[in-house]
Amino acid sequence: MTLVVVPVRYPPSSHSEATLREAVRVAEERDADLTILHVDLYQNSRHVTRTELKQSIERRLGRLDRARYVVRRGFLVEETILEEVAAEGADVVVIGSKQAGRWRRMVQKLLSDPDIDGYLREKLDCTVITVEG
Repeated sequence: MTLVVVPVRYPPSSHSEATLREAVRVAEERDADLTILHVDLYQNSRHVTRTELKQSIERRLGRLDRARYVVRRGFLVEETILEEVAAEGADVVVIGSKQAGRWRRMVQKLLSDPDIDGYLREKLDCTVITVEG
C-alpha cells in the first residue's frame, strides 16, 4: 500500500492547510493512505493529543478517509520527521516551503551547497513534494 506523509503545525496555519490539501490530492491520485504528522517539541511542548490534531484538521478540511493522525515528541522537528517517515516506509512526503527552508538550513550546517530534495531522497528513498504556501 502506498503511503503519503505530511508534517503539519498545530494548530494548522494557512501554510499547513495548503500543504495538507496538496497531500490529500496526492494521496487520492495515488490511491494511498495518508499520515498527518505533528511534532510536539519537548522544549516547548503543548502536549498536543492525536484527537486535538485530528479535530483541528477536520475543522479545516472535513473528514479525511484513509488518514491517520500521529503526534510524535522530539527535540528537533526535522530529525523526528525523518525518523517517522523512515519508520513508516513512506512513499511520498509532502512538505511546505517553510519546512524545506528549515531543512535546508539544517543541512547547510553539514554541507556547503545542499540539495534538500536530493538529501531527503537519499535519506528516505521516497518522493519529496514541496508546496509553496
